[in-house]
Amino acid sequence: MHSFPMFIRTTNRRIVIAGGGEQAAQKARLMLKTDGQLVLLAQDLDPELADLVATGRALHDPSPITPASFADAAMVFIGTGCPGMDAALHMLAKAGGAQVNVVDQPSLCDITTPSLVDRDPVVVAIGTEGTAPVLARQIKTQVEQMLDPRLGSFAALAGRLRGAVAAQIPRSDRRAFWRWAFGDTPWQMHKTGQERAAADLLKQTIHTRALPASTGHIALVGAGPGARDLLTLRAVERLQEADVIFYDRLVDPEVLELARRDAERVFVGKVVGAHAWPQDRISALIVAEAAKGRRVVRLKSGDPSIFGRAAEELDAARAQNIPVEIVPGVTAASAAAAFLGQSLTQRGQTDTLVLTTGQHCDDQAPENWAAHAVPGTTLVFYMGVGAAPRISASLHQHGLNPGSAVTIAADVSKATQQIVQTTLADLPAALQRAAITGNALVMLRIPLDAAPAISAAIPFYTAHKVAVQS
Repeated sequence: MHSFPMFIRTTNRRIVIAGGGEQAAQKARLMLKTDGQLVLLAQDLDPELADLVATGRALHDPSPITPASFADAAMVFIGTGCPGMDAALHMLAKAGGAQVNVVDQPSLCDITTPSLVDRDPVVVAIGTEGTAPVLARQIKTQVEQMLDPRLGSFAALAGRLRGAVAAQIPRSDRRAFWRWAFGDTPWQMHKTGQERAAADLLKQTIHTRALPASTGHIALVGAGPGARDLLTLRAVERLQEADVIFYDRLVDPEVLELARRDAERVFVGKVVGAHAWPQDRISALIVAEAAKGRRVVRLKSGDPSIFGRAAEELDAARAQNIPVEIVPGVTAASAAAAFLGQSLTQRGQTDTLVLTTGQHCDDQAPENWAAHAVPGTTLVFYMGVGAAPRISASLHQHGLNPGSAVTIAADVSKATQQIVQTTLADLPAALQRAAITGNALVMLRIPLDAAPAISAAIPFYTAHKVAVQS
């Protein structure tokens, strides 16, 4: 590193800003986040800076600038708008022994201002040594999304209680206390708006010196279609809180990179047609881990509640009184439509969206795909590759034009994404030509003008449906 990141104490210290225009005002806005005494060195001040002086937020020193003007300052910022004047003031500031930042002149800067994520007293500073300020702002945006807005107020509460913890909690238990405070019930209560209840719980625990038994928890987390930037903020939060993560082959490895480094990772197989880990075994294992007081994440591709067997895991957790939640994810159909630049529904054309599957729980049960294939419907088959010949034949048999357009979307949002446009009749052959053998979506729209053929083939379809849509 050419610059070492460090936090500079500003309490009871001067922060000197040389300049009276917009450049100086920009630095003043940033320094107003501190408790330092702002001193403005300039003959004249623009209205914004003059208001800071009038309201007591800054001092104005219009006297001639000398090295003494900068003595003992915590920081000095120079931004007059004139590069020559800035360079001259830089020499005076250095003669006064100051650490200086000159606006837009990196070669004259001893210090640089980072991009800040402010959750006071928690502050994250992001710097690129002046090489890529746009990148720093992008990183700032990502960190802003990661850190809960209430984090600062909870950290401040913890700071006010540190003395009580040191006096009443044995040294051997303090780390466990703070781990519980920031990772368990108190923080969860605080960030959901129960600030007083969280404070009362912390104070009661300090007084009784009895840490609650660690409570296990299960989160069924949607990993989305693959791209990790499609995860929700809550999904990332649960991954970073997890003690153990159970995942299958459909979860992209990049998603796991967002998890806490020391979290245990357990691969549970789930290969199409050969479930090395039966569902009942997975359910039993995640419940057993949560019963130990661990925070468990069951990481599922897409959305857990859409063909993700979430109901079985929910039932298993609730049967043992284990707290469980679903963290929704972007389902593959939504992601595929987004990457195609299309909408799944369209006013006046498709008023119904059906998500169905090519894999039935009961192999002997008759398929009812044609029941969904009514005009004005977007029909999406999950896990439809193996059943493609039967899907094609069934829909054709029930009146759908064999030339109907079909979209195949495989590995949506991943580097290996494939989009194949074909027809209903050509669907099985198109899958073979593209060598698509794993999970993929089969998507088709059934237009309103398909009504006559389909209504004749499907008894429950009525002309009323056509009239309403028309």
